[in-house]
Amino acid sequence: MKAKELLPFIPNIDTLQYYGKVVKVVGLMIESQGPESSIGDVCFIHVGAKTKKRKIMAEVVGFKEQNIVLMPYTNIQDIRPGSLVEATSKPLQIKVGPELIGKVIDSLGHPIDGSTMPIGMKAVDTDKTPPNPLSRPTIAEPLEVGVRPIDSLLTVGKGQRLGIFAGSGVGKSTLLGMIARNTKADINVIALIGERGREVREFVENDLGPEGLKKSIIIAATSDQPALMRIKGAFTATAIAEYFRDKGHDVMFMMDSVTRVAMAQREVGLAVGEPPATKGYTPSVFSIMPRLLERTGTNQFGSITAFYTVLVDGDDMNEPIADAVRGILDGHIVLDRSLANKGQYPAINILQSVSRLMSALASSEHRTAAVRVRDLLSTYLNSEDLINIGAYKKGASREIDEAIQAYPEIISFLKQNTDEKKTLQESIQSLIELSETGEFN
Repeated sequence: MKAKELLPFIPNIDTLQYYGKVVKVVGLMIESQGPESSIGDVCFIHVGAKTKKRKIMAEVVGFKEQNIVLMPYTNIQDIRPGSLVEATSKPLQIKVGPELIGKVIDSLGHPIDGSTMPIGMKAVDTDKTPPNPLSRPTIAEPLEVGVRPIDSLLTVGKGQRLGIFAGSGVGKSTLLGMIARNTKADINVIALIGERGREVREFVENDLGPEGLKKSIIIAATSDQPALMRIKGAFTATAIAEYFRDKGHDVMFMMDSVTRVAMAQREVGLAVGEPPATKGYTPSVFSIMPRLLERTGTNQFGSITAFYTVLVDGDDMNEPIADAVRGILDGHIVLDRSLANKGQYPAINILQSVSRLMSALASSEHRTAAVRVRDLLSTYLNSEDLINIGAYKKGASREIDEAIQAYPEIISFLKQNTDEKKTLQESIQSLIELSETGEFN
């Protein structure tokens, strides 16, 4: 840019630097007398002795009388009364670019393996407004995820958003890894929020694998990190996905889990004085959910197909976060512990799961086959107790006889090894054959 082109910007440059000082610390909440800042702005708290000075990043989360209330992104060691607080007058920004593909980064966009940040990337805000509803193209094209039960019975469209609902230890991470390896999307953006530290490497090496990592960006915010870092992990991951969508790519976005984002927001809300509402969740939790989840989907440039895992308490599918998320998304996939205990993986309960866009994406033959297989499975499960105790006599009901005959083939169809890959067309063709003859390839 030439000097003449810069002249109009000079009058708007603020040459002053604004400072305040710490007056109170309670838990993770820091009160500061000044500087002048807005909600969401990033500030730096200067700490340490003269020889070991450092800055702690913090965000303005509220106000208390004339003081601003800050929450740090990292630990608060060395903060003392009178510590200098420096205003940036900007919200959190991260650097994004194709150079991030294949890397594991933290909530601030820094590689967690200690490597240096690539140069030449673009700075973007982590918190943005969702696309205008009228600028979103309708979803009319299916996206292959490479998991047979999903592609055939819960067909996903480019730009659709689904929830994966399950209790702990039922196979959510394994299913996400399968989707990331097998999908036809251009790039994967995967947010691991509130995970145990050891699970991050296990997911990258075992569930995702080298093949999946080659086209993926991992954002990790482990459970030991402050609540604000866990929340920002979700916003940072969404901003990265938006960047690639705006470049015209079809992005596969996965977040594990949105429940832990809600728990982190509850921590922040309670700390700043919000009243607890449903099951202790503060009102801000239920306002942040749609603002975050609506950012994915389609826009005029590309698409973000999103899978959000929801950790349901005690396998209760109607707990507050599960209920709120289910009402926002375009479908839900329920993983059933009883199916996992029987050795069925992925443990998808087809009868409780739904893709709200499948009717618009599937051909009439595909829809007919899906309805037929669901009907056979439902008929068998409704009569399972009678069948198991020998109270049902063959020939009493034609529908039950057909369901008994088809049930073993249906269960085999719903199972898929983690290293097995099926194309969308193969899955649909197998479903049609199963509905017609009870056999599949």
